[in-house]
Amino acid sequence: MSLGPVMIDLLGTSITAQEKEMLLHPQTGGVILFTRNFESIAQITDLISQIHSLRSPHLLIAVDHEGGRVQRFREGFTHIPAAAQYGKLYDLNRQAGKKMAERCGWLMAAECRAVGVDMSFAPVLDMGRGVSGVIGDRAFHHHPDKIAELANDFMLGMHHGGMAATGKHFPGHGSIKEDSHVAHPVDNRPLNDLMLEDIRPFERMIQFGLAAIMPAHVVYPQVDDKPAGYSEIWLQKILRHQLGFQGVIFSDDLSMEAAGVVGSFAQRAQTALNAGCDMVLVCNHTEAAAEVLESLQGYSNPASQLRLVRMHGRGGMPMADLQATDEWQQVVKSIEQLKLDESPWLEMDV
Repeated sequence: MSLGPVMIDLLGTSITAQEKEMLLHPQTGGVILFTRNFESIAQITDLISQIHSLRSPHLLIAVDHEGGRVQRFREGFTHIPAAAQYGKLYDLNRQAGKKMAERCGWLMAAECRAVGVDMSFAPVLDMGRGVSGVIGDRAFHHHPDKIAELANDFMLGMHHGGMAATGKHFPGHGSIKEDSHVAHPVDNRPLNDLMLEDIRPFERMIQFGLAAIMPAHVVYPQVDDKPAGYSEIWLQKILRHQLGFQGVIFSDDLSMEAAGVVGSFAQRAQTALNAGCDMVLVCNHTEAAAEVLESLQGYSNPASQLRLVRMHGRGGMPMADLQATDEWQQVVKSIEQLKLDESPWLEMDV
């Protein structure tokens, strides 16, 4: 059975009968986990193992585990710094900032791989302009080339930890005040300005070999009247053809407020896939996920399936073995020595 184009979520710490049926649906391709799905290292490891055992190739297991305010797994996991911490360190000492970004990219990936997670939706490539509250310290820096440099280091660390990287939120959410989870953000700048600034980190990361990208639910009316995640202009003409991106395109959550401009969940999914997404996310709405799965009966995109299987995680060792390694202990110590001006578990539910 191939990987379908839909990523769904689970209600709790175990799989219900209805959820098992949905996981076995041929149009399901992955599962995204949230804090509500995590109880302990043993529990999450067992849950992921159960999901993986259902299908071959196994369903992709994803999580938003960036660090800072966005880190789903807590007890037993290291608190990863927010991306802005690497930027601050970079401004004081370039090599120290780069090294910390790479080390933390490895640590994040290695700990997630220890429990079986295939991929984390990271890193954020948005501009840290101090405009967007939903982005905030999730951005590495305010300078596009420094964002790309630090993000590349973080990505290299992720690769070392056995995980491919996903850059978000193309073509850039950091210059817009409104939050697409609860509003309909609009960025009125012309394409040339976006190319010189917000798109620059994505362009450089594509050149560095970025495996996946997640577009924003933001409208850029001087380019298209549709949000980027629904736009063939953004995903096909600009991202695929102009920028030469050949990796996976994941939609952002179709349950977000800004995603509702299209209509029903089935219409949202079909529009995103037609625009160029390889996989669509339907989160926090079981009925919507079921609607999307049924609406896509018979849907097939072999090119997307080939891209998606490359997102499976590689290697990994049990958490106890990982934490016994010199590398893990050294990285954790270096994080402890980094003075963090952030609340360790003030999670942002995005």
